[in-house]
Amino acid sequence: MFHFSQQHQSRFGCRLCGSLQTLSVTAMIAFGQLGSAMAEGKVEQNREVVVTASRVPLPAQRVGSAVTVITSKDIKRKQVRVLSDVMREVPGVAVSRSGTVGTFTQVRIRGAEGNHTLVLVDGIEVNDPSGGSEFDFGNLLAADIERIEVLRGPQSALYGSDAIGGVINIITKKGRGRTTATISVEGGTFRTGQAAASVRGGGDGYHFSLGGTGFTTDGVSIAPESEGNHEQDGHRNQTYHVKLGVSPLDNLEIEVFGRYVRSTTKTDPQPAIAGIIRTVDGDRETETRQRTGRVQVKYSLFDGAWEHMIGAGFNEEKADSFTNDALTFEGDGQKATYHYQTNVNFETPAVAAATHSLTFLVEREDEAQVTRSAFGSSDLDITNNSYVGEYRVGLWNRLFLSGSVRYDDNEIFEDATTFRTTAAYLHAETGTRLHGSYGTGVKNPTLSELFGSGPNFVPNPALRPEKSKGWDVGVEQSFFDDRLIVDVTYFNNRITDLIQGAGDTAVNLGGTSGIHGLEVIAKARITKGLTFTGQYTYTDGEDANGTELIRRAKHLASANFAYEFLDGRVRLDLGVDYNGKQKDWQFSDFFSTRTNVTLDDFVLVNVAASYELLDGVEVFGRIENLLDKDYQEVLGYSSPGIGAFVGVRATIGLF
Repeated sequence: MFHFSQQHQSRFGCRLCGSLQTLSVTAMIAFGQLGSAMAEGKVEQNREVVVTASRVPLPAQRVGSAVTVITSKDIKRKQVRVLSDVMREVPGVAVSRSGTVGTFTQVRIRGAEGNHTLVLVDGIEVNDPSGGSEFDFGNLLAADIERIEVLRGPQSALYGSDAIGGVINIITKKGRGRTTATISVEGGTFRTGQAAASVRGGGDGYHFSLGGTGFTTDGVSIAPESEGNHEQDGHRNQTYHVKLGVSPLDNLEIEVFGRYVRSTTKTDPQPAIAGIIRTVDGDRETETRQRTGRVQVKYSLFDGAWEHMIGAGFNEEKADSFTNDALTFEGDGQKATYHYQTNVNFETPAVAAATHSLTFLVEREDEAQVTRSAFGSSDLDITNNSYVGEYRVGLWNRLFLSGSVRYDDNEIFEDATTFRTTAAYLHAETGTRLHGSYGTGVKNPTLSELFGSGPNFVPNPALRPEKSKGWDVGVEQSFFDDRLIVDVTYFNNRITDLIQGAGDTAVNLGGTSGIHGLEVIAKARITKGLTFTGQYTYTDGEDANGTELIRRAKHLASANFAYEFLDGRVRLDLGVDYNGKQKDWQFSDFFSTRTNVTLDDFVLVNVAASYELLDGVEVFGRIENLLDKDYQEVLGYSSPGIGAFVGVRATIGLF
């Protein structure tokens, strides 16, 4: 009877041997000390609900895919101002920023490329068609972010192209309860300042959130000062957002979201010369305007057991580049999506105490880019129609399985079929959770690679889509009555037809590019008010020619200690991020040749503190790069040294 309800490789082991022996000895000592030191309290063991893993809300413990959630509480405690900074503490994620705050910032997941990461803001795809199909994290402030879900591994079965490495879903704040206004101001080193204001609230049948943030910094010289460069390269950012929702009926929800970002970023050039290409002081500036919007209607039947969602999303990013105040490049990338999704949930209690869920999705995606420069112009567009189905089942409240398939009908490339399957098994008696996934991915060539133009670039309309097969398997184990949780995951991804630059064009590499590695996560509640979170990631990636992939450090790690006392009125945070040695390209002879060089490893230490003076009034401060480390994440681009910042925040109840 049906009831409706809501709802290795030996080579890998050898390479890791030394690192893992050291890690395991350290871990055993730490865990032993931890067991005797812990007092009352348990780590929140995946209590949260995640949406990205299956395009519907699911308890995290029932998800077989590897997913990490960052909350607004985490962002506030760490005092993160640019969202990419908090991504450094996510396992499997590598961040590459081309200099100071606001400059072009790439995020790679599990060794895949930057444009293999699909980025969503409130469900809207924001990868820029005119920017190599990547999302630039340099323009993303953190002031209005409620949570971030980072889904690792090939996800094309649910999200199509751009999701070979994974998906990052950024969810903005939603109004709840009493209407309140929040105002904050801060300032500090490098003539940095930020001011933010918002009004939020909600009740029966409605919610709203409106706000704006202004950020400014004079920054530092992106071109290395050690080579005689001293001109500061600053960044200005204005971000405005609105999120509204109404429920005219108990089973009908309408939501509207809008976001506007305007920024100006100064950079330095790399002149084409005979010999090694270097970054030097120069008057270059890029002005960016980003408009993002979405509307969605959700209608539910049978007490929510059958849901219907229809919506449309739009993202446009315009970028104008100037050299010595002269306009040298214009880019305009647009992406519009239209979808209908239906979810059906039911139970079969007499058969394995099973819960079942079905999702069907029909989606249309239109991409367009317009570019203009002295070297040529482009006006291109492409349309993709997709059909998705997923089935999820839970058995005996222990075993949770899912399978999904997607068919993409593309007007340029061959039609593509991708799939994904996941499994999670809970053994509550021992505090053990097993999880794993297998999926295929596809990444279409960018419009620029196919048809674009540039001073030295020749488009290649014969490019084939990149394809991948990836899997992971892991175990999550709790210790000391859930006061410590450790998760260890092995991942493996194989990419064929990887697109890389070759001379003055882009080509598909023959053979298979392989990436594999290990992710270790630990969460602990040491004493009352004191928590620890740490992660270590090992990544080994080579292209089909056996060349190590650039800007993917083999070793990444982070540790974070958070302490609250005086009934939570005082909060302290210590974060340590380690980025191991990594490869990058060094160009020479008018960019005609390149060599593989190694960037030094580095450690970033950040401390933050806040104190609630009165109810709703808080003072805060932080020190970034406490050790004043001189480092480069991209060859030739310097990063800021030590910086100190202070501010005040007030929240007022209105009605």
